Amino acid sequence: MDVRSLTGRRELLGTARAELTARTGVLFHGPPGIGKSLLVAALMTSLAAHDRPAGTVLHCSPVQEDARLPFVGLIDLFARVPESCLETLAPVPRAALRAALLRGREPADDHSRLAVRVAFLGVLRTLAATGPVLLVVDGLQWLDEPSAEVLAFAARRVEDLDVRMVAAERVADGEQPERLRCCPPGTVALPVPPLADSEVAHLVRTGLGADPPPAVLRAIQDAAAGNPWYALELGREALRDGAPVVFGPALPVPRRLRTLLLDQVRTLPETARRTLLVTSAAAHPSLTLLRAAGLRDPAADLAEADGTGVATVDVGGTVRFRHPMLRAAVYADAPEHSRRQAHALLARAVTEPVEQARHLALAHPHEDETTAHTLMSAAAYARRHGAPDTAFELAEFAARRTPGDRPVERAERLLAAAEYACDAGQLEEAGQLAETVLAEAGSARQRVRARLILLRNAGQALEGAHELIEEGLRDADGDPEAEAWLYHWAALRGLLCGELEEAARYARRAARLAARAGDTDTRIGALATLARMRSLAGEPVAADAALEEALALAGGADAGPESWGLIRMRAILALDSDKVTEARTQVTGLLAEIGEFAGVEEVMATLVALTRIQVRSGHCREALRTAARCSRALAETGVQAAPALYAAALAATAGGTADEARHLAEQAVRASEADGDRLFLLRALAVLGQAELLVGDPRGAAAAVEALRRVKELGETMSAADPPLLHWYGDLAEALVVLGDTDAAGAVIREARTRVSGEAPGSVLAALERAEGLREAAIGRAKEGALRLRAAVDRLRRLPLPVELVRTLIALGAAERRARRRNAARTALGEALETATLIGAAPLAARARDELSRLEAGDRRGEAGSGKPELTPTEARIAGLVGGGATNREVAAELFISVKTVEGALSRVYRKFGVRSRTALAHAMAVAVIASGAAVDSGEDDQVRPAEQTVTASQVGRMRIPRTFDTRR
Repeated sequence: MDVRSLTGRRELLGTARAELTARTGVLFHGPPGIGKSLLVAALMTSLAAHDRPAGTVLHCSPVQEDARLPFVGLIDLFARVPESCLETLAPVPRAALRAALLRGREPADDHSRLAVRVAFLGVLRTLAATGPVLLVVDGLQWLDEPSAEVLAFAARRVEDLDVRMVAAERVADGEQPERLRCCPPGTVALPVPPLADSEVAHLVRTGLGADPPPAVLRAIQDAAAGNPWYALELGREALRDGAPVVFGPALPVPRRLRTLLLDQVRTLPETARRTLLVTSAAAHPSLTLLRAAGLRDPAADLAEADGTGVATVDVGGTVRFRHPMLRAAVYADAPEHSRRQAHALLARAVTEPVEQARHLALAHPHEDETTAHTLMSAAAYARRHGAPDTAFELAEFAARRTPGDRPVERAERLLAAAEYACDAGQLEEAGQLAETVLAEAGSARQRVRARLILLRNAGQALEGAHELIEEGLRDADGDPEAEAWLYHWAALRGLLCGELEEAARYARRAARLAARAGDTDTRIGALATLARMRSLAGEPVAADAALEEALALAGGADAGPESWGLIRMRAILALDSDKVTEARTQVTGLLAEIGEFAGVEEVMATLVALTRIQVRSGHCREALRTAARCSRALAETGVQAAPALYAAALAATAGGTADEARHLAEQAVRASEADGDRLFLLRALAVLGQAELLVGDPRGAAAAVEALRRVKELGETMSAADPPLLHWYGDLAEALVVLGDTDAAGAVIREARTRVSGEAPGSVLAALERAEGLREAAIGRAKEGALRLRAAVDRLRRLPLPVELVRTLIALGAAERRARRRNAARTALGEALETATLIGAAPLAARARDELSRLEAGDRRGEAGSGKPELTPTEARIAGLVGGGATNREVAAELFISVKTVEGALSRVYRKFGVRSRTALAHAMAVAVIASGAAVDSGEDDQVRPAEQTVTASQVGRMRIPRTFDTRR
């Protein structure tokens, strides 16, 4: 079986397999083409391969043509039953069954039919005595009635037998199966649901071995409505037909599919068929619209058509096809001239500008400037009303209707269509239209605009766009407005590629050229880009100045679309300055304002910003929802962008799981690297480091160090010095502490301190204080470490940053415990748990509970007076491995740390145990373990955790390493 055919069905297949194990049967049901037979076959294959021992399978697949033939289903079921099974029956039932199987005279009376049922049950008992029996009926709706009665009779009497059943029944959408009585009691009925659009897309691409144009794929998704058979049939026909898809119902439908769906429709009177055609051509059909289109009695026509199951009229007069495929089939089945007439009728009847333009264009399928002008007006109307996808379709259609002697107008309309496509996230179509303008050699300015669309279409992947910008500048020579556009894009490219100083020069040049040309929009954009770069360079005053100049030019924060990007930038600057509440208010208001009217890029950028703000402000559950919304918005475009992946990973570190956060962060890193986007690579690596730190063991810490060192190197290469980078320095220092490399951690902290200015936000200072406190505790200076951590806590209490506060409270609790201040530790950890639970910070709540449990375990066994040396997590691992005979190099390889780190940690372990050699260390550890065991045996602590004990080498492999220091964000 081709695994591609199971697209979207694996979960349902797993459910069916589990249900069949626990119950007596499974019945798949759903409309034709939904995939019932596929699931039956897949379940059979799975059972044969894994779940069920060898036994007897009785199988039949009834078809409609055989439904009136008596006992044909029974004959199929008995095709592989040996004659010897019949010999065990009593004479009368045996004779009746043989007759039903056409091995004798057909049973003619009720007594004989009862004998057939008894005989069938007897055969099942005989077969079940030697092994399990599985009945498979694929197509219960076509099973002949005599066979169905035999199955129903037996089904009620097999509870004591190892007999199960797998069946499929065709039912209308939303209906329940009618022949569940043929299945054993307890059989579960499983509806087979429609596939999601993404699953339909995957099925079409893999099933056809080709990638249909996006417009064709969307039309297939709309018409198939999740039905896999319809989707594949439509895909094959569309690829074979090769005609462009326009405005929904024009999708080509294969003849055999139309015949199957419209068998009864074709028998309707001409007036009813004409009414159905006009209905299929309308976007929002109703009786009122059909009457306005000139149809005499559409209600009567549709009432006659209702018997065919094609369309229905609700109480309000709205007409609906029972399935989108029926609409497409009715439209495709009509002759071309009849379709044109239908659109001409509707063009006179509708008043909505977009629909009117559509019908006018479809009624006159030839080049015509009046029609093209009407379509462009409708496209502009659609875009103003928040429908960029509709605007794109109309503008593209207008370009096709433009007469050949008007090349300038055609190029303008193609460019407008491309811009609308960008707004709608239809990147492939936008790129194709821009390339068409370049190929047709429009004016120099039109060629520049085409290249701007290609630049916009590239998203974050601007690293390779240098040549495109240079070509554009050659065309723009002498046109200051066009030059300003291109220099602004050069600035954006430099920003993403980490070339901040060069990008700043381009941004200033773009602003000057735009001012000379009187292009306020480009000047505003260039100033906003300059503000971003000044912020990244650690110059908040210069960033604010550029941003305020841009806002003044835009007319203030209430200037509409021109101010949206500026508001978002202002919010990010506020966020970096710890003004989290202000940032959240600004972006939440912005998102409500842009609503459905903004393009995909604008919405996605705003959602990413909101996710960042929600994480820092402690709205962790909301951050998960916002990141998911961002991903959904992007998924509709078919593109996987680093910013959306970064947002999802960041939200997962706050409110999800470590594994989820790591997986998403790794994807974000790969996407950023593929785009050459160093700006988001910096952020993606930082969140990857945070995700690895959530693991809390040396392996995770080693991976975190690797990611965060890349962050540090990238930041230095870019000359970046914004507050987030200094936060990530603190994360790097914490990861090094977990690894036991306290010297390297100290060096990172000292370097970060040299980069902190007098205007540094309080959160930056608190992050460095937390890292310093953790390092102090790690080198045995627990009291000094706790002092630094308390200072960080006090600083964070004055800021609206609950996630950072919880991180620091957990670190403080751990340090206080190590300093033997158990009440202080309990207070800090209790507050951390309460706050983390309140804000939905699931990873931090789990960490706080873990630390509290460790504290309680220490109380029970009197840890304060135990006299045992207390090791950090890494020291415990190193001591165990060395005590077991591992060399320093072997330990380094096992824990993913350097040999130098192993040597330093081992020296500290020797001091704590008061020994000077590996042999003495192994002996001291063994003594400690014996002492711990004696404490357990004496009842001092029957719940002592291995993580709290010093361990021998043989125990290292199965111990749970204590996570003494909080490493979560």
